[in-house]
Amino acid sequence: MASVFCVANQKGGVGKTTTSVNLAAGLARIGQRVLLVDLDPQGNATMGSGVDKRQLSPSVYQALLGIAALRDARRSSPQGGYDVLGANRELAGAEVELVDQERREHRLKGLLAEVADDYDFVLVDTPPALGLLTLNALCAARGVIVPMQCEYFALEGLTDLVNTVRQVHAKLNPELVLIGLLRVMFDPRITLQQQVSEQLKTHFGNKVFDAVIPRNVRLAEAPSYGLPGVVFDRASRGAQAYLEFAEELVRRVGVQAPRPSPADATAA
Repeated sequence: MASVFCVANQKGGVGKTTTSVNLAAGLARIGQRVLLVDLDPQGNATMGSGVDKRQLSPSVYQALLGIAALRDARRSSPQGGYDVLGANRELAGAEVELVDQERREHRLKGLLAEVADDYDFVLVDTPPALGLLTLNALCAARGVIVPMQCEYFALEGLTDLVNTVRQVHAKLNPELVLIGLLRVMFDPRITLQQQVSEQLKTHFGNKVFDAVIPRNVRLAEAPSYGLPGVVFDRASRGAQAYLEFAEELVRRVGVQAPRPSPADATAA
């Protein structure tokens, strides 16, 4: 049975897609079966996984509207080692078209139930807004992973997101919890970032992941090659940090011990 997590933050530009793609690749590297669901109409997680969003037919859009089955819409990430339920501009229309659907907040949950036994992890990359797409992710997930920069405005946005998680937990998905906060684009040379990091640990305790993702140019370059940073340059500081994060997540949520992937077995 797959563990479903959404990667969410109502603030844009905080590394949600980078985290989704590299966490998916990192989990695959340690032997986990992973499906990455792209719920952002920009389709960046799709392209960053090496899947051409312009050639998607069907996509997550058709799957959400019941036009296609998830099994027919998913694609394999050529280098990432995981599957992708990809998105493109069509998905922007889903916010309107889902309004009249029955159980509109639970469309994604119903889809994922069809493939629950095919994966160990399902990761959902969400858009930077609290609309029906993000709500579908929150209703389908057992937990929320929040990537955030250690900056003042990020703290304000975090308060809004925590309140949203509480409301969804109370009214729509009693299984939903905040799994943890992931500090991303972190530069230890900046005093403010160190201070915000300490504030997070003080207020959220063990909800703050031990793994810290540094600001890293190789992670930024990887999407232009259609590759996760973990694959593009595995030796980079950013890639190593995401691999550590993947291992920490497996330990934290109590999923079965990682199995070595075929690529790692060959390398050994």
